[in-house]
Amino acid sequence: MKLRNLFKTGALAAVAAMALYAPKAEACSRVLYVGDSCLRIVGRSLDWRTPIPTNLYVYPKGMKKTGTGGENTVRWTSKYGAIYAVSYDAGVTEGMNEKGLVVNALFCKGTVYSNEETKGRPGMSLAMFVAWILDMNATTKEAVEVIRKHDFDISGATFDNGTVSALHWGITDAEGNCAVIEFDNGNINIYEGKDLPAMTNDPTFPQMNAINAYWEGVGGTNMLPGTVKSPDRFVRGYFFDNHVEKTGDADLGFSIIRSILMNCSVPYLYTLDTAAEPNVSSTQWRSFSNLRDKRYYWDLVTHLGVVYIDLNKCDLRAGAPVMKLEVSKHPEAIGEVNNLLVKSKPFTPSY
Repeated sequence: MKLRNLFKTGALAAVAAMALYAPKAEACSRVLYVGDSCLRIVGRSLDWRTPIPTNLYVYPKGMKKTGTGGENTVRWTSKYGAIYAVSYDAGVTEGMNEKGLVVNALFCKGTVYSNEETKGRPGMSLAMFVAWILDMNATTKEAVEVIRKHDFDISGATFDNGTVSALHWGITDAEGNCAVIEFDNGNINIYEGKDLPAMTNDPTFPQMNAINAYWEGVGGTNMLPGTVKSPDRFVRGYFFDNHVEKTGDADLGFSIIRSILMNCSVPYLYTLDTAAEPNVSSTQWRSFSNLRDKRYYWDLVTHLGVVYIDLNKCDLRAGAPVMKLEVSKHPEAIGEVNNLLVKSKPFTPSY
């Protein structure tokens, strides 16, 4: 059964979920477009109160890495090449590997990664968690099996003047198998489904689906919630994602998902109600991962156009150099930018 149907529990459940929802949530949105001919494109927005400098790195397979750099840490040698979005040149926010596996990290207030039982397990930095999943897994099923073992302890540094990196993750593979990973007081909750359309921030994923079930009853053609709050963005993304034409054309599919995600974005330099809800934030950038064609698109809202890296044209063989696109240096670039990638040292994790 698709998870989108699992939570259609009626208006009472939705009202209960609304009561539990805390409105002061950081803003990010993720929507999955499913077209024809196996076309799937994951779009996500990164919303924050200040710009988050983010560069794109292409890493080859065969690299030895560690979770934290300490003695008691997760260690691995990457099986797959991948493209990472690295914020502050210090931590992987999201990315896509050569098999079409995509991992997106979104804020989820109230997340607690550790408890007494996890203490002493090999360390895994938040800066490297996404990279670890992309490096070692080809499918969502494989990633879920690794995460469910929970033989690691996640930790991470604060950023942006003390903000805690409270995150949850959406995982999507080329076949449309999806999972949402949430941490609750050191315990992992995993919600799996086929082609899960939408994901935002708070509340938890089951509560969010209950809210969406209420709005499905109202009917989106009659009325949709229009604020920048997390549940409202979820409902709009879900509705529009289910009411657009399907295509197998990569360019048209990109145009469709881009338009949906813009409808879920927060206007740049948004100020209304920020005194009452200081954590509601402007969209800083959007990414789009074409899982079929292995194209990774980047849409920085202050730049003129969208660029993309074709992962098929990257050298991902063991021993190949790390490549980097320093986004801020190319404000007028549009379209494919593989030629703008330059050799680079690996980024230095913040923790």
